[in-house]
Formats: sequence, C-alpha cells, structure tokens
Amino acid sequence: MTGPDRFFCADAARARGDAFAGTAPFGSVWVLIEYRRAWPANGFDGLDLDPETKTLVFAAARANRARILLVRRHGRRRPERGGRWAVLHHEGSGALRQRWGTWHRDRDLAQIVTALDSPGEPGLAPVVLVCAHGLHDACCAVRGRPVGEALSARRPDLVWECTHVGGDRFAANVVVVPDGVYYGDLDPRSAVTVIEDHLADRIRADHLRGYTTLRPPQQVAVAGVLRRFGPAGRHDYAVTATAAVDDGWRVSVSGRAPHARLLDVEVRARRTPARRLTCRGPANSSAVVYDVTSVRER
Repeated sequence: MTGPDRFFCADAARARGDAFAGTAPFGSVWVLIEYRRAWPANGFDGLDLDPETKTLVFAAARANRARILLVRRHGRRRPERGGRWAVLHHEGSGALRQRWGTWHRDRDLAQIVTALDSPGEPGLAPVVLVCAHGLHDACCAVRGRPVGEALSARRPDLVWECTHVGGDRFAANVVVVPDGVYYGDLDPRSAVTVIEDHLADRIRADHLRGYTTLRPPQQVAVAGVLRRFGPAGRHDYAVTATAAVDDGWRVSVSGRAPHARLLDVEVRARRTPARRLTCRGPANSSAVVYDVTSVRER
C-alpha cells in the first residue's frame, strides 16, 4: 500500500519540523554482521542461527554494552550465508579501533566474543552505515535505500546498509562508526555533502542528531556550538562539565585550536504533544525535545 492515505512517520516529522538534535542513542561499541538474506524485523534477534553461538554473541555484546547491527552492501542480495563481521570501539580517550573477520558457518561468529575483549586496530577508515531496515519501518527503506545508493556510488568501500539504528522518523539516518556520530533527515544529495564533510573532519550542525558518547543535553549543547561557530572536527569540542540548573542544564564546552574557546551552553527540555512517531506503531506518544537557550563565551 503506497496510496495517499498511508502514514509515513518521516513525512509527518518533516511536516511538523521535529527537532532531531540530541537523539543519538548512547554507546561506544558496535558489532557488525554481514547478512545478505532478508533481515527480520527485530534484526539479529530474529536470525535463525545456531542457538549456542547466538547466545554467546548476544551475551558478550550485552556485557560490553555493544549494539549488534546486521549489514550488507547496497544492491542485489546474494542468497548465501556468511560474509564479514566487525567489532568497533570508540574508547574513552577518543581512540578509534576496529577488528574485522569473516564467517562462513554460524559458529564462526563466536570470534566476535574474543574480539569484543581485544583492543582492535587503530587508524582504519570509518564505516558509514545507512539504515535501510524496511521491515522494521517503511521510512527506513523508502528514504534510506536511495541514500545508500548515492553514498555507495561515492564511497563503495566504506558504506553499508544496516538494520534499525533508532529514530525512524528522522530517516534517512546515517551513522558513522566508530566515530559515534548520528546524522538524520537526509536525502541523497545532502547525505553525500554531509559524509564528504565528515570524512574531511568537518562536522556541521544541520543534520547532526548527536555524538553517541554524550548524553542528550550534551549532544544538543555541542550542536548548538557548531551552529553558532561553524563546522569543526569530531574532537575539536569537548564537554568538560554538566550541571543541573533550575529547569535544565548548564553544559561547559571547551574547544581546541583553531576553535579554542570556553563556552557555557544552557539547555532546556520540553515534552511534545502526543503524536504518532513511527510507521509501525499506531499508538501516539510524546517525545522529549532539548533546546539551546544561550551560548556564552567565558
């Protein structure tokens, strides 16, 4: 059904002007598993894998607070099982590490358990993930696959389509890992610009949902700084303190050269009216939105 009466959550969110800054889920470890067959609605949980191996991988990921995503290259699916897997870490120091392997049989995926406890290799190019999980939410396919095609044409070695990353109504969603940066509300043209800028270490506020190493008020504060002072590198601004104030937070942000400045950013939260927020979820619910009320230099 694609008629005019069908509800698309991303269309509704754009019509309302839903704010997406501060909506990146917290996390610093990702497990990627190439799976070329159809993806179940619940991703890895729904795969028909060897139960023992699946339990081991799931338990190790949970112990490391890692998110498991199924991935595939854009284009025609191949029916065979197997492919590549990866474990990606964004360490507290800011170091970015990756470990890659291959699997042919289900039990080969047990290598992921060991990889989660190993440091991984630094200096590798980031991975660009485009959510195209149509069975989870129609907008992820309708908006995500054209973005996956456009980015794959430019960076075929870096780009993968992936299962649900959160925030269906902000489709198309793109996540760069292990950098830990979420972008949303993209189309093919804007996605190419955003990712080329990202790869050049120029992050802009326009489509930024947030950094996964920060909490929502902190994400919004950094986005507010980027909007005020212009694009900057992933680690050019650091959150040095967060304090609760009367009706929100005061987030202290420190910049390094060439963005050397000390800033206090005031952030407030508000709750939206109840709305239908996803294609598959018929019930209305409200969302928390964070607003920057001031950015002051010290």
